Order: sequence, then structure tokens, then C-alpha cells
Amino acid sequence: MNIPNMLTSVRIILIPVLVATYYLPWDGRYVTCAGIFAVAAFTDWLDGYLARKLNQATPFGAFFDPVADKVMVSAALVMLVESYGSILMTVASVVIVSREIVISALREWMAEMGKRASVAVSYVGKVKTAMQMLSIFMLLGSSPDSEWAIWGEAVLILAAVLTLWSMYVYMKAAWPELTSSGSNGK
Repeated sequence: MNIPNMLTSVRIILIPVLVATYYLPWDGRYVTCAGIFAVAAFTDWLDGYLARKLNQATPFGAFFDPVADKVMVSAALVMLVESYGSILMTVASVVIVSREIVISALREWMAEMGKRASVAVSYVGKVKTAMQMLSIFMLLGSSPDSEWAIWGEAVLILAAVLTLWSMYVYMKAAWPELTSSGSNGK
């Protein structure tokens, strides 16, 4: 167990802590949840940076790092959709979670084909992730009726648009493999 893997493990442990904190009957829960989410987002960046810098990439990290990220974001979005009751937030959240499922499946399939590099992380994907993290941080950190929440929802909608764009970029890169007659499709 190296430092990057410990950071990924911390992020996994923070998921139930975030959920439990969000539902506490306490006024400080919004700021606390935003803080928990910020720590998780920072450890996501830090574990990747350290794994590359220290040459400590492992199968554990390769598998659990993206899983921890997707579960943290999905859990936060589900809680926020429930609290806010906004159709725009619901649609944006469905777009974000659906894209993660599609791209995860695409990456797995491309890896089986020996072409994982064709669907490597793009610049648009990085910007999308930053917008998602910012919007979720803003939304977790404020009550649904606050002005800050309105801005958070606007950033989430922008993140959903970037999510669709990044999915298009990935699908375009993989399209030749998806449509070739020699692929192992069902």
C-alpha cells in the first residue's frame, strides 16, 4: 500500500461520510459537505500526481481511482437532485452519470481490443471534470434556496454540456473500431 493508494482509499472512505453528513439535521452540514468533497477532489488530483511522479502506479490504483471518483460524484449528484428538486439539475445529473457509464464501458471494450490509447483522457474531459467538481462543491456548500446554489446549478449545466462534448470526442475517436466489421461486437 503506497501513498497514492492510501489517498484513493481515503476517498472511498469519505463517500459514506459525505452521505451521512449531508443528512444530518445541522446547519453546518453544507459547509462540511463542501469541505469533504473538496478534500476528496484534491486527493483525486494528488494520488494521480504522486503515482506518476513517484512511479507508483498499481493495479489497485488503476481500478479503484476512477471507481472512487465516479461513486463520489454519483452519490453527491443523487443527494443534490433529491434536495433541489430541479428538472435542469436532474437532466444534467443524468447526462453526467450516463456519460460516465458509457465511457467506462467504451474504455473497457477498447482495452480488450488493445486500443485503450484511442480513448485517452482529453483536454475537454479535464475541463469537464473541473466544472463538475466546482459545481458539486458549490451545490453541496449551500442550501438549495441560496443565490450560491443558483450559480452552482448554472455551472452544473455547463458541466453537462461539456460532458456531452467530451463524450462526443471519445466516441469519435472510437467510432472506427465500433463500426469495423472485424470487431468482436455482439
